[in-house]
Amino acid sequence: MIGAAPGRAAGPRRIEGTVSTSSTAPRTAPARPDAPAAPVPAAAAAVKFPAGPAPDPAGSRTEHRIRSFHARRGRITQAQAAAIDRHWARWGVELDGSPLDLAALFGDPGLPVVLEIGFGMGDATARMAAADPSTGILAVDVHTPGQGNLLMLAERDGLTNVRVANGDAIVLLRDMLPPASLAGLRVYFPDPWPKAKHHKRRLIQPSFLDLVVPLLRPGAVVHLATDWEPYAEQMLEVLEAAPGLANRYPAAGSAGAALGEGGFAPRPDFRPMTKFERQGLEKGHVVRDLLFTRV
Repeated sequence: MIGAAPGRAAGPRRIEGTVSTSSTAPRTAPARPDAPAAPVPAAAAAVKFPAGPAPDPAGSRTEHRIRSFHARRGRITQAQAAAIDRHWARWGVELDGSPLDLAALFGDPGLPVVLEIGFGMGDATARMAAADPSTGILAVDVHTPGQGNLLMLAERDGLTNVRVANGDAIVLLRDMLPPASLAGLRVYFPDPWPKAKHHKRRLIQPSFLDLVVPLLRPGAVVHLATDWEPYAEQMLEVLEAAPGLANRYPAAGSAGAALGEGGFAPRPDFRPMTKFERQGLEKGHVVRDLLFTRV
């Protein structure tokens, strides 16, 4: 998914939430009645939440475009699962292609709504929502444990300005939102797809901005962050070329500013430190922020 760090350990090949294994794998003995329960396979976990996030809300397997993520169920804690059971009907959104009324979703026609794509476990999202209750956050991800964790944090902190969306963000942008409906876009530490042959899978592409820009109201802020320098350069190039966006930190005006040179923004105080940022800093990476405004 978006934000996943490169260089994961090798393991079974995962396809659409299932794990492929060799047909020559040894058979296991039947479990004893007193044996501890085995973890639920990812495919079986798909039916765990009949009223919760769907494995593929838009039927996107019929689409023949390059995907920038893989749907992930993963292991989920009892607390995360319970949060989904309690709150999905009220705070969850399926990205199935149906038109989405943000005013009705948040229950406030005057509430500005920022879209966040790829929130991981939701810790930074919850902190930003708590710091700015006057802004709604529509947070999109396909990681079920993260969805449950964000719902759990929202409940714990009494956050009423967060909604958790499940599915492909491209479906949301292309089919579900009206023009000028968003007050901002946040994409923090998306998957950099570092191999050259995989660059086409990166989320931040001209075609992505073609979908995003018409949905932004005047003055809306696009905020991206990455710790992968080549991707940061691509992000800057794509944003600079997008009609309707203006860099808040143009290269000519940011000379000499720490991490604000060359069109990149200084790290804003309002963006909490994320897990991926800490991991990048520990590896000696330079974190780049980009801040652009819809004009």
